[in-house]
Amino acid sequence: MTIEKFPLNACRKLHINNTAAELVEFGIRRNEGRLAQSGAFVVETGQHTGRSVQDKFIVRDAQTDQSIWWENSKPMSEEHFELLLGDFLAFAKLKELFVQDLYAGADASHKLPTRVFCEYAWHALFIRHLLRRPGQKELGEFEPAFTVVDLPSFRAVPDYHGTRTETVIACDFSRRIVLIGGTSYAGEIKKSVFSFLNYLLPTKGVMPMHCSANVGKSGDSAVFFGLSGTGKTTLSADPNRILLGDDEHGWSGDGVFNFEGGCYAKTIRLSKEAEPEIYAASSRFATVLENVAVDPATGETDFDDGKLTENTRAAYPLHYISNASETGTAAHPKNIVMLTADAFGVLPPIAKLTPSQAMYHFLSGYTAKVAGTEKGMGAEPQATFSTCFGAPFMPRHPSEYGNLLRELIAQHKVDCWLVNTGWTGGKFGTGSRMPIKATRALLNAALSGELKGAPMRVDPIFGFEVPTALDGVDSRILDPRQTWADPKAYDATAASLVEMFTANFAKFAKHVDTNVLSAGPALRAPQAAE
Repeated sequence: MTIEKFPLNACRKLHINNTAAELVEFGIRRNEGRLAQSGAFVVETGQHTGRSVQDKFIVRDAQTDQSIWWENSKPMSEEHFELLLGDFLAFAKLKELFVQDLYAGADASHKLPTRVFCEYAWHALFIRHLLRRPGQKELGEFEPAFTVVDLPSFRAVPDYHGTRTETVIACDFSRRIVLIGGTSYAGEIKKSVFSFLNYLLPTKGVMPMHCSANVGKSGDSAVFFGLSGTGKTTLSADPNRILLGDDEHGWSGDGVFNFEGGCYAKTIRLSKEAEPEIYAASSRFATVLENVAVDPATGETDFDDGKLTENTRAAYPLHYISNASETGTAAHPKNIVMLTADAFGVLPPIAKLTPSQAMYHFLSGYTAKVAGTEKGMGAEPQATFSTCFGAPFMPRHPSEYGNLLRELIAQHKVDCWLVNTGWTGGKFGTGSRMPIKATRALLNAALSGELKGAPMRVDPIFGFEVPTALDGVDSRILDPRQTWADPKAYDATAASLVEMFTANFAKFAKHVDTNVLSAGPALRAPQAAE
């Protein structure tokens, strides 16, 4: 194997395409982590327990100048990147590095051969799980088209390298290289690959999506958009449907395909009873557990312990899920589900969207955070709008993705749903979390087609259709206002949420047509109190 396209062959030693077992052995010998009683490899990521969004940069050059959504992306000059690259190379010469040759994309027409250089063995294990692993014949013919260099112990010099801090994720999309330094959070590696695919694929007419996906017994696929904490991984891991993947997919002229070969599931308060598939996968040999508490004496994991972070994670290969797809590909979706955890208790548990409403909510990317999940939050929920349900990974303008999605929805006559996995009976602190059994029942009815024939009402604020009854579901939760003890308090909270939606969407107004603009919520006269 040669590595001419990225000259790291002068480093002290390279470990190339090690197996998962070998990488676990390296990790233990190098004191990078420890084995849990289950055989999972447990690590701590230090001060970085999530992505460093403010430290991510894209090189601004002749190719990217007009194609990147710079209001959402931090530019780095070509000169600063050259300085950074030179120092990465010099730093790497003193290190042992672990190299993994992998693919991003299950569709052979669109897969991206990716070479990843890692300072840590467990980072190599992580990305080996998360991307798609070539066979021996493919490895013999492997030619990388994208390169990631991951050096957690490298420290950038802000004034010299043009960075904000010592942490840096520098993306040169023209040269197809990403440099990651100053953070041990492994999720930066996979998201750098996803960001490049989000830049590359729309030019080929392929829609990149931050979503999970699964397939029914009749071959009907479904796509689940959602931000962290909305249930994207949980709801797609359905024992009655084949899992395509839990996070990143493409939608081409041939159908839906997974970018990845593994899952990166949140594990805080993971329950064997509620999420048996994810629990089992998180308790297998070589699964990477990030910041999960482990009893030092017994090696038993405690998924309820969030002392290090609420963002505890498990990274494992897809085949650890018993009903995962072997191909990673499926037909065009029949249903698109947009998930939100509405902590204000305003949205219904499910609503049917028109194509224009689907584009509105896709561009909005709404969910809500609650107190205790992040430092500095008060007692009230905080609305979060992340366009395309993944703004940090979307380098192009959201309208490019939104228009492409709307065209695909229309072309393939896809049914679209908005599902609220958040609160009912009041906002966070007053109401209660939406019952998971009710969410699953409504979702199953939507995916099977049953819900399309159910009686519907038109929501007076959001304008979408909401079912009024479904066997096995308490009809009271289908009308959020009726679940509040004080309907006037619901009206006031709903009005506040509408204002947030409207203010957020103002930046998209000149990029969408009037149908999409009118598809948003609108303030009307308060409903009569019961």
